[in-house]
Amino acid sequence: MSKQKKSFSGWNLLWLIPLAILTAIGVMMYAVPAFERVNGAQVEGSASWMQALPDETPLSQVVLPGTHDSATEFVQLAYFSKCQALSIRGQLDAGFRYLDIRLDDSEEMALMHGFTHCTVSGWPWAKPLLLESVLSDCYAFLRENPSETVLFCVKHEHGDETDAVFAERLSKLIEAESGLWYAGEGIPTVGEARGKLVLLKRFEDDGKLPGLTFNWSDQGGYDDPVKNTEANGNPALTLWVQDRYEYEADEKWAAFTGGMAASETSADAVSLNFLSTKGHAKYGHPYKYAPGLNEKLGAAGALNGWIIVDFGSAELAKTIYDINFR
Repeated sequence: MSKQKKSFSGWNLLWLIPLAILTAIGVMMYAVPAFERVNGAQVEGSASWMQALPDETPLSQVVLPGTHDSATEFVQLAYFSKCQALSIRGQLDAGFRYLDIRLDDSEEMALMHGFTHCTVSGWPWAKPLLLESVLSDCYAFLRENPSETVLFCVKHEHGDETDAVFAERLSKLIEAESGLWYAGEGIPTVGEARGKLVLLKRFEDDGKLPGLTFNWSDQGGYDDPVKNTEANGNPALTLWVQDRYEYEADEKWAAFTGGMAASETSADAVSLNFLSTKGHAKYGHPYKYAPGLNEKLGAAGALNGWIIVDFGSAELAKTIYDINFR
């Protein structure tokens, strides 16, 4: 009898080991990221800060705050994939005007970060966040704040369909509210963009969709830290991009400041400078780096171009857009 009890206890212990491992993984992937937050307080005027900009100013010459992987407030494998603590609407209200939108090519067009789905809540079983919901938030924001614009940078992130199929599915959603989209192909002025989304296309569509071609090659990390910024020639603009996402904090800050120094902005040249990184690990932890880098940004003083951050707050957005009014 005692041997049977010992054997039964041994089997119980064997079942407890994988359960403990799964629990630890769940805590790391979902419970820890749930506490990775930013100050959610709004700054007065942050939802309509662009109203003070002159209409004739090209958007490329506005120092403009944006967010990286904007839809990842809730996301699968959040420890590796979460890059924001505010919702899309929360980011717009906070003053961010560039959204990094990554989609699969299903008919529903779900928001993605790599192979992980962005979701509607923080539970592991939550439903995927769909583009229709994100667009609804953007439309509502613009109707309430017609002085503003939303730079909507779309990447074909996941799936086996061609860019042509991807573009066709995106087009159907845009056509439903075509009056709220900028219809040109060149960089708009602030006045031309007010009350509208401006589509920035990180996919090939042969010019079938309105907006700006905004492709750039994957940058990752370079052994040579001097190679910070690349100029990409598009049909209607020159795009300067610094997007080194595999650097440690000091390397990233050097790339960021070097990117600002090396790039140029004009009526037909945009500087896009990412402060986001995951470090050298294949699957990194963005929150490990964001608070320290954002603090440095807050004390940086001179900034130029479009500044794209992880874990953005209204205070950080104001630090960036206030440069326009000094």
